[in-house]
Amino acid sequence: GRGTPEPPAPVSRPRSPQDPSEPAAREPRVRDTPEDICLEATANAIALHPARPLLAAGDVDGDVYLYSYSCTEGENRQVWSSGHHLKSCRDVAFSQDGQKLFTVSKDKSIHILTVEEGRLVTRFPKAHGSALNCVLPIDNHVFATGDDGGAVKVWDLRKGDAILEARQQEEYISAMTVDGNGKILLTARPVGGAFGDGTLGVFNVKRRRFDLLSEPQNGDLTSVVLMKRGRKVACGSSEGTIYLFNWDGFGAASDRFALRAETIDCMVPITDSIVCVGSLDGVIRS
Repeated sequence: GRGTPEPPAPVSRPRSPQDPSEPAAREPRVRDTPEDICLEATANAIALHPARPLLAAGDVDGDVYLYSYSCTEGENRQVWSSGHHLKSCRDVAFSQDGQKLFTVSKDKSIHILTVEEGRLVTRFPKAHGSALNCVLPIDNHVFATGDDGGAVKVWDLRKGDAILEARQQEEYISAMTVDGNGKILLTARPVGGAFGDGTLGVFNVKRRRFDLLSEPQNGDLTSVVLMKRGRKVACGSSEGTIYLFNWDGFGAASDRFALRAETIDCMVPITDSIVCVGSLDGVIRS
């Protein structure tokens, strides 16, 4: 006899994205801030790119890292690393056009790297007589450096050499800033030397000369930033005090604010009237 016909095979139905039986792909979580970036060694300095989500860091081993960061979870990436410095990297800073990264080290050298690849393009091996502590780009060709012995140099990449050298402060240069015209360079120095307390140094970059030194302030001056569209200068101190100077009155502080922090170790202006300060207690205050 004739066999029983087999039932037709079931037709598979494609599942729609809304099908509850299909597990949905997890959307990456967007955070309020990027995730922490962890380095193998202690970071001495960090800098943010002027236009892109990039962060540069220099550590106590002399290594320099460039990271891209994002508020999307899991999106932080190391772009490159550089190990050209022989000793601790003390400071890092992006050029104003964002194409170069300046680094200075305890080994007395200045390195200039390309941001895209981390390639070393310029090196000043014995740039100062003492270990370098800070670097500040003034424009796309001119930058300043300060060292542990209180010496300040201003360099012009077009000449390949320093165009200003001065040593009017006896302790190390802890921080530097410059006005919007790239004319007046301000330096902060800590306690010590003949003056006994921290002072603000004023240099005229255009005329290539030292101008004046402020009267001594209590404690180390650890940081210096411009406020109020350049009409005010704020200096942080190791005593937890912010000193304010008028732009045309660098000789003496016009005002001071005592914070609850034991120290002020760094300052970052957020707006013309608001500045964030970092302290050894790990708290950021504004």
